[in-house]
Amino acid sequence: MKTEENMRGKWKPRSKVLSYEIAKSDVYTFLNVQDGQPALAWDGIQIGKEKEDCWIKGVEEVIVEKQFCQLVLSKIWIAQCSSRKTRILFFDIPFFPQDCLTVRGMQALPALPESLSVIEMGGQEGSESESRTLGALYLNIGLQNGVLLRTVLDSVTGDMSDTRTRYLGSRPVKLFRIIMQGSEAVLAMSSRSWLSYYYQNRFHLTPLSYESLEYAAGFSSEQCPEGIVAISTNTLRILALEKLGAVFNQVSHPLEYTPRKFVIHQESGHLVVIETDHNAYTDDTKRQRKLQMAEELKEAAGEEEAEVAERMAEALLSEDLPDAVFGAPKAGPGMWASLIRIIEPIQGNTLFTMRLDQNEAAFSIALVKFANQNDMDQQFLLVGTVKDYQLSPRQVDCGYIYTYRIVGDCTSLELVHRTEVEDIPTALCPYNGRVLVGVGRLLRIYDLGKKKLLRKCENKHVPNLIVDIKARGQRVFVSDVQESLFVLRYKRHENQLIIFVDDTNQRWVTTSCLLDYDTAAVADKFGNIAVIRLGGDTNDDVDEDPTGNKALWDRGLLNGASQKTEVIANFHVGETVNTLEKATLIPGGSESLVYTTLSGTVGVLVPFTSREDHELFQNLEMHMRSEHPPLCGRDHLSFRSYFFPVKNVIDGDLCEQFNMVDPGKQRSISEDLDKTPNELSKRLEDIRTRYAF
Repeated sequence: MKTEENMRGKWKPRSKVLSYEIAKSDVYTFLNVQDGQPALAWDGIQIGKEKEDCWIKGVEEVIVEKQFCQLVLSKIWIAQCSSRKTRILFFDIPFFPQDCLTVRGMQALPALPESLSVIEMGGQEGSESESRTLGALYLNIGLQNGVLLRTVLDSVTGDMSDTRTRYLGSRPVKLFRIIMQGSEAVLAMSSRSWLSYYYQNRFHLTPLSYESLEYAAGFSSEQCPEGIVAISTNTLRILALEKLGAVFNQVSHPLEYTPRKFVIHQESGHLVVIETDHNAYTDDTKRQRKLQMAEELKEAAGEEEAEVAERMAEALLSEDLPDAVFGAPKAGPGMWASLIRIIEPIQGNTLFTMRLDQNEAAFSIALVKFANQNDMDQQFLLVGTVKDYQLSPRQVDCGYIYTYRIVGDCTSLELVHRTEVEDIPTALCPYNGRVLVGVGRLLRIYDLGKKKLLRKCENKHVPNLIVDIKARGQRVFVSDVQESLFVLRYKRHENQLIIFVDDTNQRWVTTSCLLDYDTAAVADKFGNIAVIRLGGDTNDDVDEDPTGNKALWDRGLLNGASQKTEVIANFHVGETVNTLEKATLIPGGSESLVYTTLSGTVGVLVPFTSREDHELFQNLEMHMRSEHPPLCGRDHLSFRSYFFPVKNVIDGDLCEQFNMVDPGKQRSISEDLDKTPNELSKRLEDIRTRYAF
């Protein structure tokens, strides 16, 4: 420590502060003592532009960056204040001793801070013709409750504004500054690691699909110009980040045929997948075809060519051409190949494979626990298949329901029996210790028997073909291939399945998802998603009328149900929707409706929690339609209403383009909405990060 005459300045805190160690660097030394005066000592090095990025580490952290010193005084103030009164004080570093450590700003935090980082984001590197564009300073604050705060820091006055909040994990957040795409970025570490960076005129905070890290720093070499060196447990790792701007990370595991459906074994986390291909051969059929072709080759050859034909037949039988390289042979229409596979999803290892016979196609799968078994925890896998299926016109020989017992920790399957049915078992759903099966247009309840499944109940009033079944309580939601959704009630005492609600609109349903006891979301093959709800006055205590004595006004319209659903929302996606699932995408987030499409799109529908948000984004969408129309010139409203008028759904993709329009248009739109551009951007980011990314 230098003598008193070399002391740059002193600052006297409140009394009764705690004692801490010294944080020292080559430029400054910060000392805090009990009931004393923290002092910033100068070690004789001139502060200039070459020293504007100087980090001082210690128990207390002082960061000299862009002529700002961040001083974490939370542990000092905590002796007198609660954690919710924690403060972070910002101090200017003037070059006059009498003004040293002048307080320039203060911000209350919801919890104790763990780490700080000030970086410049949003700037652009200059070129020969253009000068460098300066970005804004952002203060990132990692809290001990797992929350990351990002606030804009004025580079002149030190004022803080536009604070954004994001929950990262259960552990305290540590921040590390790295270089990404030639610009500064922040690596935040909690129970999982996150990267905060600026890319394509937008801020991104993306989780890393990697193991939990503890400490990290920027790393650069010839092989890895922009890397990260990090510590995970007791190992040192060097990482390189790819696919900046991507929302989802995907890992592909190659399969033999097209995957149709899968179920998750909850105890082990293994996936049971059914794979089915049309116009394909099974492995046994391929070998038989090879033998047949070799015999035909020998028979077609004459006596003089017999030896050559023999060699050609041997070469044909011996060569092995992989389908992944050379393509699979085309078997012709009406030829099917299927298998059942158990896969470990993390590593992609196949644990078990069950191949089905030629021309037997698997279309449905479910995990069921039957109530009539002694071991109530024993799970059974049910797979619905069809034999000799012709697509157009639809014609089947027969269908089968295979019942397998799950062996061990879902590492293999044991066949219990096979039940023959007269049509395609297109949908399976566990239901109160039994199983609901959609056999063509028939809805049945089966129970487990010793030699086959036992039919307990049946409903024949679904008009065309059942494609999906969902059940909750005593209600069963059945999706028809053409006539939208039917809601049935199972009356146990009468052993009846009775339709009491149906939809008024035709929908060529592909999938459905239950949102609550009265509400379901359905998607159709023309790219529409609708939310349908049973009315508040719906009565499911109904009876069938096999005698025909029921009054005409109680029978419903056009042989339909007497009660109808209400359409809550309609939205045209534009792509055929394959799946709908209610899920939570981030830890601590709210539930959202996730959909996937035939083209590979993954989208999210999120609910509004307040009418104020709904009205704000509705007005923003209206302004964006006029100020930023689609590039192809198509009317946005007519596109989203292609089959049904759009109802109660705001196009988030269009609203997100607000950050990409000209600043002049941003100010114009914001003034009409009585907001500032930063406030609108913050509202967009808040509703996005609350549910997804």
